[in-house]
Amino acid sequence: MPTRFCLLRHGETDWNVDGRLQGQLDVPLNDRGRAQAEAAARRLAGFPFSRIVSSDLARAAQTAAAAGRALGLPVETTPRLRERFFGDFQGLTHEEARARAPQAHASFRERDPDARPPGGGESFAEFFARVRDALEDLARESAGGSVLIVAHGGVLDMARRFAAGLSLRAARDYALPNAALNWIETDAGGWRVTGWGDVVHLGEALDEIVDQRRRAR
Repeated sequence: MPTRFCLLRHGETDWNVDGRLQGQLDVPLNDRGRAQAEAAARRLAGFPFSRIVSSDLARAAQTAAAAGRALGLPVETTPRLRERFFGDFQGLTHEEARARAPQAHASFRERDPDARPPGGGESFAEFFARVRDALEDLARESAGGSVLIVAHGGVLDMARRFAAGLSLRAARDYALPNAALNWIETDAGGWRVTGWGDVVHLGEALDEIVDQRRRAR
């Protein structure tokens, strides 16, 4: 029996709308984000999950709480599923970060696996290892079950790269909308992606990186 994971990105925040790097700063959901969390919870009701595990940051925990009520399950929280720590870039837009530290921001946007944002930020390689290890531990703990993980865009990005064997340097060509459902699983044959970017339950949802690319065209 495979162990299945539904990866749910938290609902929208005001900083998502502003295009700010939230990182590990504790930004709550906005009104649309709370509505998205409830919509995702209604969509998930009835799925046979054995656990709900969430980042301990408010925007994820609030989204997970809605799912917990719909599923009748407690929410376990852990710092292992937090967004990447962006150091001094946290709270800034990409334009502000580029103006403050052009070279460091260039390495950041180029996805240099070993580059750390100024101020003790977490490298892509460190972030990837954290998410990979958390997933592998959860797979061992919940073998054969189905786990709902509520986390952040960066965490879901690392999870997909891990499950699909993608390079950290590869440009992201898949969406990570707020409150979308994404599925991965593992068994003796390894990890794989089985579904991605399901937004049937949502009217609209942000994906800041994709939206920025569209505006730049």
